[in-house]
Amino acid sequence: MAAAPTAPLRIAQIAPLWASVPPSRYGGTEAIVHLLTEELVRRGHEVTLFASGDSRTSARLRPGCEENLVDAMAKGAAWFYEGYANANLAQAIRDSSSFDVINCHLGCGAIPVGTLSKTPVVHRINSALTPDDLWMLGRHPGVPIIAQTRSQIASVPPPHRAGLRVIHNGIDIEAFEPSFRPGAYLAYLGRMSPLKNPLDAIRIAREAGLPILLAGAPENQEEEAYFAGQIQPLLDGRDAACIGRVGHAEKNEFLKNAAALLFPVQWEEPFGNVMVEAMACGTPVLAYDRGAVSEVVDYGTTGFHADSAGALARLVPRALALGRAAIRARALERFSHTRMVDEYLEVYRSLAGAAESYAHLA
Repeated sequence: MAAAPTAPLRIAQIAPLWASVPPSRYGGTEAIVHLLTEELVRRGHEVTLFASGDSRTSARLRPGCEENLVDAMAKGAAWFYEGYANANLAQAIRDSSSFDVINCHLGCGAIPVGTLSKTPVVHRINSALTPDDLWMLGRHPGVPIIAQTRSQIASVPPPHRAGLRVIHNGIDIEAFEPSFRPGAYLAYLGRMSPLKNPLDAIRIAREAGLPILLAGAPENQEEEAYFAGQIQPLLDGRDAACIGRVGHAEKNEFLKNAAALLFPVQWEEPFGNVMVEAMACGTPVLAYDRGAVSEVVDYGTTGFHADSAGALARLVPRALALGRAAIRARALERFSHTRMVDEYLEVYRSLAGAAESYAHLA
């Protein structure tokens, strides 16, 4: 029998180990895990967080390694990710009888191990699906899966969609102070990566006749070479400048004072939290129509999307004319973290107490 609708649940959250929870720099999944965990604790649930030892949480922390693996690898203290992540997952599975439900954020690769659990496990898909992920979903049809957007699971064949549920990401909207005055520059916020495409952001700003500020940094050697070869030569400090990585307070100021956020991604982006962060500041979004963009951006209300740099540049005046208070209100309506937690709890409660029937899916 399922748990009562208001009874506290014992919930395990299994985070990736690349970054701490919450992340100090880059770490979209770890940010979602943090918001889920803290809100669940605030609502009275008993939460155990399986994460890196440098995480900060109100839940019970079960460290899978002493520090996040990005930092550990930079020091030469760790070389390979998989062993640590597998050990973290295995520990949660060994302890599964202590929980009503386990939420695993390691992606489709964790599904087979999850079927060994005595307690229901729901897996969150973090990125665009690969052929290997599709194979895994076909191999284990009916396993509970949470996707970030409908576009993320569009390639999953209908017979394999039985356990899929779409829950849009949320952010703490109230943690962002908006500005309802016109901004002075176009903004780009993200990794200095060809897939995130700061190069086209600069091109769009130039064609629109507005200055651009970029925030972010390369995260690996490939991105460092891209930044040095493609982006730095275009930075003149006047019409195009880069301010590097930004913490939360700096990011808030950066986004709220922007005329619009440019999001010219070159891949099938599964969500794009930065778009919602801009909206929370009242800032419209101009993005390439790839992946989840059209699902996140309400065309003509919170921004616009198009298929080319020229088309987006021509949409800049329309974006600047949008009501910034209405953009903020729409972000609160669609993408608050409390709404996200409400929907996750619906999934958790539907699975709680179903361990016996869930075991038959293995």
